[in-house]
Amino acid sequence: MASEQPNVNEFNLGPITCYSFNHDRSELAICFNTNVVNIFRKAGAGWTLTWTLAEHDKPVTSVDWAPNTNRIVTCSQDRNAYVWTLDPTLQQWKPTLVLLRINRAATFTRWSPAEDKFAVASGSRCITICYFEEDNDWWAGKHIKKPIRSTVLSLDWHPNNVLIAAGCADMKARVFSAFIKGVDKKPPASPWGEKLPFNTLCGEFSSSAGGWVHSVGFSPDGETLAFTGHDSTVTIVSPATGSIQSIRTTHLPYVSLIWLNSQQIVAAGHDCAPHLFELKGQQWAFTASLDVHRKKVGVELTARDTFRQMDSRAQASSAKDTELQTYHQNTINSVRPYSGSNEQVEQFSTSGIDGRLVIWNAGSIAKSFGNMRI
Repeated sequence: MASEQPNVNEFNLGPITCYSFNHDRSELAICFNTNVVNIFRKAGAGWTLTWTLAEHDKPVTSVDWAPNTNRIVTCSQDRNAYVWTLDPTLQQWKPTLVLLRINRAATFTRWSPAEDKFAVASGSRCITICYFEEDNDWWAGKHIKKPIRSTVLSLDWHPNNVLIAAGCADMKARVFSAFIKGVDKKPPASPWGEKLPFNTLCGEFSSSAGGWVHSVGFSPDGETLAFTGHDSTVTIVSPATGSIQSIRTTHLPYVSLIWLNSQQIVAAGHDCAPHLFELKGQQWAFTASLDVHRKKVGVELTARDTFRQMDSRAQASSAKDTELQTYHQNTINSVRPYSGSNEQVEQFSTSGIDGRLVIWNAGSIAKSFGNMRI
């Protein structure tokens, strides 16, 4: 990368709850903890508001922008989901209601790799797999229920467009078959199974100490699953070898993760900085915080020493005293690929409760900090 410095975008419109870029990253769909999704267009070094999607009645919890079909799916606490399509004549985004049939808030949504269906997680202890019914001209859904026993917090699609991973508040990560007859073709055999009728449970896992599973992610080849728990762990599961490695860290819990490639994972959360995990030999391990270069180096002072210094210098307390030495000033709630390929992510983006969206250069950062131990 030309520069190692992350690109910080500050909108000052409130906490960012979810976001998604279009195919060429020239437009951004983003929600600031409201019932409205704002669409910004890149304008020089900043962003210009071009559209607002205001069909939901309660806060939007998740948004995903399909790169090829240019459709946007949103879901909300109002228990609804909409698929938005851009009318080329009117230059307006038009919503189509999705038949979710849930009685609790929708929490998370993602398009499948082929973009012919999408999944919606919810507090109804189920996952709704949605597909388009041409005869009725609407998006219908089928429920994956058993053995989910609590709210589904996150989802990730397998590259084969059939399997889906779910992270749940019942402290489990699971892999299901989301095969829809008439939509999907029979996938080739994989370590996750051969016969995959709808709602087949292909795997159920938990971290060593337990905790809500905040995020799940398949490796680029789909052979391995990684997930983060509220017990500050990152767990990597390889069904082909039967290997389950749970990395217990001393950091605050992670709430989102992505694979940079088959040997590197980036996770982020309450520590306000993305962290790198790497496969070294046969073992996964925490490598480094990717934001440590901003931390101050010096002798730590006690509270008494700090006040004594302020008094001797006639200094008053200021906002700078509480400013974190990281690009994000609050919890990072989402990590998403920005550029590159599924096999090798070159840049990734993070959003936070601080209202910032930061774009990181994965290649240069990983190279710079790959040999560090924090």
